[in-house]
Amino acid sequence: MTDLASYELSDQLAIITMDDGKANAFGPNMIAAVDAHLDRASSEAKAVLITGRPGIFSGGFDLKVIRGGDAAAAHAMSLAGARLMMRLYGLPQPLVVAAPGHAIALGAFCLLTADYRIGVAGEFRIGLNETAIGMSLPPFGLMLAQERLSKRHLARAAIGATLFDTQGAQDAGFLDEVVAPEDLPDAARAAAKRLMDLDGASYAAVKNALRGESIAEVMAGLE
Repeated sequence: MTDLASYELSDQLAIITMDDGKANAFGPNMIAAVDAHLDRASSEAKAVLITGRPGIFSGGFDLKVIRGGDAAAAHAMSLAGARLMMRLYGLPQPLVVAAPGHAIALGAFCLLTADYRIGVAGEFRIGLNETAIGMSLPPFGLMLAQERLSKRHLARAAIGATLFDTQGAQDAGFLDEVVAPEDLPDAARAAAKRLMDLDGASYAAVKNALRGESIAEVMAGLE
């Protein structure tokens, strides 16, 4: 299961790399793998970096499960994905997400959970395509979109299913920085180091003060 996502600890930075050889879909096993690595990072890391493989961060939920005819399995995956996103959004440690390519649907929501987001220049697309494929945004997704996206682009992103290029994604609020693909690892580590240099306890307290109430409301709805 954890083979879908590797874990490396480097100078107190936990690096979680998703790579299923395809679209890095957030299926049950990928969600569980990332969650297990976060458990480990909680006890030994000062910050967390999540990334993907060259060309793709994540294409979102596993549509084979959603459309596979097993309603219970699809519901369980959706709940697990929502819980993972809320865990990331409220992570006490600094969280950096480095997207080496496309980030669609839940992949884009994962960007919105992070404290600092970096994408790469190139022919890549980032955004929320749910309304284009006959789906609505779940409550956790609506909350993340409202709290993290630019108000100028919110309707285009959340309702209009716009898939932005990386420069457009930066303007819309999915990304904080865009770099050349070869510069992504160093840029991500540098961003994590800047956040790790802050006081950890104060960082966690302010993050919880800003996001805790919204997370609690989403989690209460899941229960």
